[in-house]
Amino acid sequence: MNWYLAVIKKYAEFSGRARRKEYWMFVIVNFFMVCLIGILSWFVGKTGGIISVSLSTLYGLFIIIPGWAVTVRRLHDTNRSGWWILISLVPVVGAIILFIFMILDSDPNANAYGENPKLAPEPQ
Repeated sequence: MNWYLAVIKKYAEFSGRARRKEYWMFVIVNFFMVCLIGILSWFVGKTGGIISVSLSTLYGLFIIIPGWAVTVRRLHDTNRSGWWILISLVPVVGAIILFIFMILDSDPNANAYGENPKLAPEPQ
């Protein structure tokens, strides 16, 4: 959960680098949050439909910018420009390429985007 909160604290910070652990922990916690909101919306939807839609919409609007930011920082960590995020607009192939970039190991040295984040302490 600390990794998720660390991404939220860097809400719109597109500069710097994000290690694999930061990115994937954010993705996993975000997945469970979406599932939880979906279940909650299902229960609430039985009584008041508009509330269930607005709950998931509000969360989606809240999380989109930090999601983009951590993805761009992850691309920076692999020594790629953040503009590579746009490859996800290419159907199927773009998502596969972006997924491969997200699972690649960090550039072990300092690069144009900063020092190796593996050398920094983990969030508490």
